Amino acid sequence: MDDTNFYSLEKDFPLIKEIKALNEVFWINPKYESFETIKNKLQISEEDVKDAEDRLNRFAPYIKSTFPETNKLNGIIESPISRIPNMKKYMEKDLETKIFGNLLVKLDSNLPIAGSIKARGGIYEVLKHAENLALNEGLLSKNDNYSKINSNIFRNFYSKYTIQVGSTGNLGLSIGIISAKLGFKVKVHMSADAKQWKKDLLRSKGVEVVEYSSDYSKAVEEGRKLSDIDPNSYFIDDENSKDLFTGYAVAGFRLQKQLEKMNILVDEEHPLFVYLPCGVGGGPGGVAYGLKLVYGDNVHCFFAEPTHSPAMLLGLITGLHSEICVQDFGIDNKTEADGLAVGRPSGFVGKTMENLLSGAYTIDDNRLYRFLTALVNEENIYLEPSALAGFMGPIFLSSSEGLEYIKKQNLIDQKNNITHICWATGGSLIPKDIMNEYYKIGKYIE
Repeated sequence: MDDTNFYSLEKDFPLIKEIKALNEVFWINPKYESFETIKNKLQISEEDVKDAEDRLNRFAPYIKSTFPETNKLNGIIESPISRIPNMKKYMEKDLETKIFGNLLVKLDSNLPIAGSIKARGGIYEVLKHAENLALNEGLLSKNDNYSKINSNIFRNFYSKYTIQVGSTGNLGLSIGIISAKLGFKVKVHMSADAKQWKKDLLRSKGVEVVEYSSDYSKAVEEGRKLSDIDPNSYFIDDENSKDLFTGYAVAGFRLQKQLEKMNILVDEEHPLFVYLPCGVGGGPGGVAYGLKLVYGDNVHCFFAEPTHSPAMLLGLITGLHSEICVQDFGIDNKTEADGLAVGRPSGFVGKTMENLLSGAYTIDDNRLYRFLTALVNEENIYLEPSALAGFMGPIFLSSSEGLEYIKKQNLIDQKNNITHICWATGGSLIPKDIMNEYYKIGKYIE
């Protein structure tokens, strides 16, 4: 796009001026539609998501036999959900805003194996690929006990194949760890934003890490090119993969069961609001999609991005999705929230969520650190900076703009019945010394 068109975009969408100034913004999606009116147009069906759930269940015996940390849930990779009343009180006092309803945190930071939301889609796509290869070779039947995959026969078989991915960190961890365990050769192409400890951890698992001095998009582009020239290589495309997306979407069914166990109602009188940290969009998009399949109009999903990396927000506001990047607007894409350091959003996710997403907002890095420290102090929960992006959501929804949205959705009388869920996307694998540094930063930020 030329400069004239960018000038026109800024004129047509005044919020872009605030975004360019790196201010925190809150955006309500004008294209949001009732789920009933669009559910028959969706690219991915409820049957597709249930098929993914069935596949994960088939692999549960293998996961249990290979990763002891999954024993408690019999090989199912799932995270806990917790009420955080002390954090709610802290946020209300610190930001001088009354949060209506209840506040919970969904701890994908504690997902087994990879310690982040990427353990959902990333591990799922690798398992699907592994299953297809073994079925085609006649090594496996869907009626088998999949614990048989934990054997030298299968590891030797998979060693003939390579899996590659581009990542800012967490997706690379999930794919690298599970692929190497299965026996695949693995190459993870890491952007400049990726933390050193994540690269070190991958290498310790036998993964080849390819480092780039540029950002996420370049790592994906180069990884895809290298994979395309190798007939035995499979590239996992965070920007466009329907399998990744479907793996994330399984979270909708899982969350429904957890909320039922907690006696938390979700219906017209008890709406659910969910705030999802967003990088390229696959993880939050898939989770939000799954939640819409389960709860329809009774769930309202919002994406959260750093002020320096508002890629998905700009794509949604303009309707241009992956045709633009933050650098086009003079934004540097430099943030401590490494998992969210993405300059160009997924066009597939943006278009898929265009009418399903209630809105989006941005959050300053300093606020991420303040929330990080406060969550440790108030609830003894440790997250990486990226994972705190969701915590500004309940504050925005309790502001005048948020209340206007609630009113427009005819929920103003139900505002005290709202359940807010901040989706905590990663953190449990962070080395203690690095987590202590994060904590100290938040402690001294005014």
